[in-house]
Amino acid sequence: MRTVTGAERVVVVGAGLAGLSTALYLLGAGRKVTVLEREATVGGRVGVHTGPGYEIDNGATVLTMPELIADALAAVGADFESVTPAVRLRRLAPAYHARFADGTTLDVHTDPDAMVAEITRVCGAEEAQRYLRLRSWLAEIFDAEFDRFMAGNFDSPLDLVASPAAVRDLATLLRLGGFGRLGAQVNRRITDPRLRRVFTFQALYAGVAPARALAVYGAIAHMDTSLGVYAVEGGMRVLARAMADAIVAAGGDLRLGTEVTGLDFDGRTATAVRTASGERVLCDAVVLSPDLPVVDRLLPPRRRRRVLASPSAVVLHGSVPSAVAARWPATHHHTIDFGASWEETFAEISAGRGRGRLMSDPSLLITRPALSDPGQGFVRDGVRHEPLSVLAPCPNLDSAPYDWSALADPYAAELLTVLGRRGYDGVADEFRIDHIDTPATWQARGMLEGSPFSGAHVFRQTGPFRRRNLDPRHPNVVLAGSGTVPGVGVPTVVLSGRLAAERLGVRTSR
Repeated sequence: MRTVTGAERVVVVGAGLAGLSTALYLLGAGRKVTVLEREATVGGRVGVHTGPGYEIDNGATVLTMPELIADALAAVGADFESVTPAVRLRRLAPAYHARFADGTTLDVHTDPDAMVAEITRVCGAEEAQRYLRLRSWLAEIFDAEFDRFMAGNFDSPLDLVASPAAVRDLATLLRLGGFGRLGAQVNRRITDPRLRRVFTFQALYAGVAPARALAVYGAIAHMDTSLGVYAVEGGMRVLARAMADAIVAAGGDLRLGTEVTGLDFDGRTATAVRTASGERVLCDAVVLSPDLPVVDRLLPPRRRRRVLASPSAVVLHGSVPSAVAARWPATHHHTIDFGASWEETFAEISAGRGRGRLMSDPSLLITRPALSDPGQGFVRDGVRHEPLSVLAPCPNLDSAPYDWSALADPYAAELLTVLGRRGYDGVADEFRIDHIDTPATWQARGMLEGSPFSGAHVFRQTGPFRRRNLDPRHPNVVLAGSGTVPGVGVPTVVLSGRLAAERLGVRTSR
């Protein structure tokens, strides 16, 4: 593996989870680390919106594999209890509540016995046995790819066969059908169309329709449906704040409200990072953790292969009186409210350039964090309220270049009408929307084609074919974040920080 030598002073650009993870591993190895963040808060895509009387996560709400964050904290001798704020987790049971257009519901449990009982209730005993076979296959996929393909660096595609262990893992994935299509592999193992949705919708995290996604991305379904989904007391934003606290306690220099405008080079080697205030921060190496458009603006111009972006999302953030929400069918932290359409929905939101459309029959993720963390509830005007988010996948700006400044409010009203028809009584009148995030929001923050999910995980943008985290033209510029390896999602961007630190010569425990 190629590494950067002599990198004692490192500047990390961006204080999202990837940048924070990188900084922790570097500090643990004794490096001098400066983290520069444009925003006034840490977290990046795991940030926060502030409404009247409350805070609400403005990014990821699903946490899996929290041990990866614990590993990053451990690099500087910290843990979930020693940081401020302390990180307190609750494993959600069920991980999700799924509602279907035919009126049926299914609780998605990560405990196999509980899931067998639930599938038996909804789909019958034979399907429950088929589920166990699917669960076993997903676990095998995950085990075969995690260490080598998710938690490993690549210098070239030849690294897939660079050692007997790599060849063995690759052979296992081939035997399991990992390079076939996820939808087809899941369909071979279970028959109920409702269950097929539950075990393939995660492909959207990878930016690909289940029918097109590589079966290796069954690893995401394994994380969601077997390894456990967690709620963080105080919200996902607590994770970033805790990591930032550990960085400062370990001697790191964390500067918020500091926008990076460029890099200085001596030949091909980065020597300093320039900020909007005119400061030059000298360095031996730079880690760039923003999304690819920002990275490419900071690096000298060059012709690059076009990156296919993932679909985007519209997210309604606000609050609702708890008494109103108590009447709704969404009585869990996470509810997936599926429309009747499936393949058509993915075709609409992932169509090619200029051909995308809004979902005609939307499937929605509804998040009510106060159900698992009552402390997030609050009183306004003498009435108890709770935060509420509604996420609707949508096309990115390349697929559908809508004018979201004009469309956001009408589309929000349309989504509330859909929810009202599905039994969320009073949502149109009582859900106070304080923030609407759209593809225009993400684009303004420098994200690829207005998508918070960066480059889609099609084959040519997967594993060793994804944007490399060690820039080939600039030997001391390292990338982290969802645009590089291993890809999109909270666990993977935390891993990307570890991989970036390894590129800088840090030995991490695995």
